[in-house]
Amino acid sequence: MPEPEALHPRAVLLASEEREITDRAVAMAARLATPSGAPVYVFAIARVHGTNLGFPNPGLLPTKAEWEAQRKSVKQAVAALRRKGVRAEGRVVGTRSAAKKIVQEAERLGCDAIVMGADPPRNAWVADFIWSQEPQRVRRRARVPVYLVTDAPPETRTR
Repeated sequence: MPEPEALHPRAVLLASEEREITDRAVAMAARLATPSGAPVYVFAIARVHGTNLGFPNPGLLPTKAEWEAQRKSVKQAVAALRRKGVRAEGRVVGTRSAAKKIVQEAERLGCDAIVMGADPPRNAWVADFIWSQEPQRVRRRARVPVYLVTDAPPETRTR
């Protein structure tokens, strides 16, 4: 993966799979976008929890509070990017397949990099079934560099 300074993207996707968008993730997106004057698209997922016997079920859809939490997070990230002088806009969508939707959005918008907040990766085979490991699934699916920003102290991070 290229160092952030070596990449001159046309656009950057700052994505979240339902977690709050951190200041560190915003800073990384701005760092990538600033040299080339690229816009940053902030994209958040409101999680749809599944289906009931193969049919959509309103009880499994995001609640008003979940939608509002994602909208607030996107709005704050867009405002922070604009304060840094970066062109930014954002949106929220609901889906069961966050990794797939994030990669599709990056392709649709012509983004050359994706930035996401992430938990440290887990090595267990069960990690593929854990929602908190969506950023790692995005990294595996994407055809562009994916920069995962963890908030763990440096001494506890795994590579």
